[in-house]
Amino acid sequence: MTVKDLEQEVYDLDEIRIVVRTSRDLDVGDYDYERKAADNTSITEWLDQRIYPLFGQNRVRVEVVDGYGALPHGRTRLSVVRGSYAR
Repeated sequence: MTVKDLEQEVYDLDEIRIVVRTSRDLDVGDYDYERKAADNTSITEWLDQRIYPLFGQNRVRVEVVDGYGALPHGRTRLSVVRGSYAR
């Protein structure tokens, strides 16, 4: 899957908008999750468990963007980020 596809897949499943700072055509592992991450998971935990392993040895910067266009702190819970997006 490409980075562009990953960004969309994450939004569709986990309801979190991410921006990956690398080539959009870089092939990464598949996002093989069937359920979204728990609301009480922190951004840092979520990135470490679900996102960064997809890139293997490639060092990339991944930013979570909330509904206000801000980059929330890593301790922010996913429920807070999800709640910031207009529905």
